[in-house]
Amino acid sequence: LRFDEQVRVVVFKSQVKGVFCAGADLKERAKMDDAEVGEFVRKLRNLMDEIAALPVPTIAAIDGYALGGGLELALACDLRVAASSAKMGLIETTRGLLPGAGGTQRLPRCVGIGLAKELIFTGRQIDGEQAASMGLVNHSVPQNSEGDAAYQRALALAKEILPQAPFAVKMGKLAINKGMEV
Repeated sequence: LRFDEQVRVVVFKSQVKGVFCAGADLKERAKMDDAEVGEFVRKLRNLMDEIAALPVPTIAAIDGYALGGGLELALACDLRVAASSAKMGLIETTRGLLPGAGGTQRLPRCVGIGLAKELIFTGRQIDGEQAASMGLVNHSVPQNSEGDAAYQRALALAKEILPQAPFAVKMGKLAINKGMEV
């Protein structure tokens, strides 16, 4: 996607109704030794960094659960749209773990340090409306009978971006991302 000039916006959605991404398989992770866990987390972090570094806008369409690494995936996207009934949280502390794929850096940039600490320390799950009120998602929409309301709103947002000058959008993303590092 990084090198395909025809790609102007990327929308991430799940094919599984009611779930955006439920995070890592903890049963699988429990069977790994320390070296394997380290390698797994490193690869996951690199994947999220690659998504964040895509030169075009990315939108997460959260129509269900986005927990642990699932929320970290959404946080790696530029924009997030959630169904009001979606459930989100960096729940790793409830399992004796730490968000390892960038959530501890990206969540504070979204919602502020104090709120990010509260959400990570408690492992609390929030819905789409709560996420919108704290700035975690750009839009919260009522879920529809098809279970894809967030995806439909994400497509509408993508259609608003598409007519804009591609180079200007890319440079705008780069300027904002680099500016956040200053």
